[in-house]
Parts: sequence; structure tokens; C-alpha cells
Amino acid sequence: MYDISSKKRVVVKVGTSTLTHKTGKVNIRRMERLVKVLSDLQNSGLEIILVSSGAVSLGMDKMGCRTKPSDTQTKQACAAVGQCELMYLYDKLFGEYNVNVAQILMTKYIIETPRKNNVENTFEKLIDKRIIPIVNENDTVAIDELELEFGENDTLAAQVGIYCKADLLVILSDIDGLFDSDPHTNPDAKLIPIVTEINDHIRGLAGGAGSALGSGGMITKITAAEIATLSGFDMAILNGRNPNTLYDLFDGKQIGTVFIAK
Repeated sequence: MYDISSKKRVVVKVGTSTLTHKTGKVNIRRMERLVKVLSDLQNSGLEIILVSSGAVSLGMDKMGCRTKPSDTQTKQACAAVGQCELMYLYDKLFGEYNVNVAQILMTKYIIETPRKNNVENTFEKLIDKRIIPIVNENDTVAIDELELEFGENDTLAAQVGIYCKADLLVILSDIDGLFDSDPHTNPDAKLIPIVTEINDHIRGLAGGAGSALGSGGMITKITAAEIATLSGFDMAILNGRNPNTLYDLFDGKQIGTVFIAK
């Protein structure tokens, strides 16, 4: 059984598929539930940092794009418009529970510059003031994620965990966790509850970028788990369709897949 009692500072990453319907419009009910659970967990004494995707999808809706743009410039415009909408929704919903939030837009290039100390200081001050930082990649400046077909925000979330000196990273996905085979094609696939070592076998279970699992971003989640565990904090994959699973995790129930730090 996984002991979570010592975990206090937690990065929670939520993807576009969790926040939106297949139409691309915001999933209001799920977003409201997520905000309610995160607010309650913070009230319980946890320190919450949220890494949120969804800006491009929300921007597409506001700009009237019926299909995902193929050119980077339009994707950047969608991200710029959608980020405003995303933060407006978070600010409004968290405000209902008297929780303050702050926006942090990051690029991977910050990691390689002395300015990363400024980011770390900002995180520390916000967390100290019980303000939830909401992080996304700055897609109007850094186009790496936009030119990929699956979520590099998983990797960003792991890097945020390093900046914040996190105890735990939780990735809310559209799947229950890591399975011993593809659950989309094998009804007998079994969930792997605990991973103590990320080796070639574990990487192989993630599938390729074009596979059923890979298209859901499992490969990037394994990469994030490697970054997290090598940096000294655990990572969990949970199904984000029901944000209440976060309660189960912090109640000590066996749920999802947990990668144990070295």
C-alpha cells in the first residue's frame, strides 16, 4: 500500500481532454468538480500547484475554428485568446471557495538560464501566501508544444515539480493509469498500481506515438515520471474524468499508478 501521509506540496497536471468536451467547448461540470476538490485539498493543509492545458482548445472555440489549425501562427493566436478564457474560468471558480490563483506562463528555455531562480522565488512566495499557481506553457513565445501532437505539458509539470520542490506530481489523464497491455484492445489488461523502476519494459508498455496509448500521451507521462522520480519526488497517474479520485489518493486508497522516487 502506498503511503501518502508525508506528501504536502503537490503539483496537479490536468490535460485538455479532461477540461473539454469532444466538441472543444469547456466541460463545465468537470472543471467545477476539479476546482472544488483542489480547493478542499488546499483547505486540508496541502500546498497545491496546478499545471493546466486547454488554452488552444478554448481559443479555437472563441475564434470560431471548427477543426484544429494546421499552421503554428493560428495555433499561437488560439492559445493567446484561450489563455484569457482559461484563467477567467479558474479565477471565477476558485473564487467561489475563497481561493486566490495566479497565472505563470513558462517556457522550457527558462530552465537553462539564470532566470529560473526568479521563477522559483515566485512559486515560493505564492505558495507561502496560500495562492494556487496555475501554470501553462507560453505558447505565444515557445512553439515546441504546438508543433507536437501530444501533451508536452506532462514534461512541463515534472519541471514545475522541480522548481517547487514538490513531494508529489499527480497527472490527471483520460486513462486509469499504466496497464500491462493496451486496455483499448485487451479487456483483460491489468492496471499496474506501483512502479519502483522505470526500465525498458515499462517504457515499452507506453506504446508509440501512433498507438492507442501513445496518442493519449502515455509516453510523455513516462518521461515525466522519469524526471520526477530521478529528482526525488513521486508521480501518480489518475483518471481525470472523476476529479474525486484525488480524494481517494489522499485517503490512502490504492488507485491509479504510482511511480516511486529513487
